Amino acid sequence: MAPIPTNLRSIRDKHLLEISWPNGQTDQLPFKLMRGECPCASCVNEFTGVRTLDVARIPDDIIPAEISFAGNYALRIRWSDGHDTGIFTWENLERIAKVAAEL
Repeated sequence: MAPIPTNLRSIRDKHLLEISWPNGQTDQLPFKLMRGECPCASCVNEFTGVRTLDVARIPDDIIPAEISFAGNYALRIRWSDGHDTGIFTWENLERIAKVAAEL
């Protein structure tokens, strides 16, 4: 189970979500990567786990139109392309941060 972030900051001009964790680590997640990693049933086949979202069709300038908490375990993001069904758990964000670090 991933810890609860100590700080979240949307840096729109750089197209990044900055997440600070209790261990002092700070990760920067590109918005386009996050949108491409959306875990919802519209983006991933819930039976096979195969991604159905065509990430090549995500606009390079995508940004969150709204970010809110989903309980104490995740973020709900409404994207500038209108997509709003993804819930990004702390574990999911931690995994996306590892992907971002490898880019």
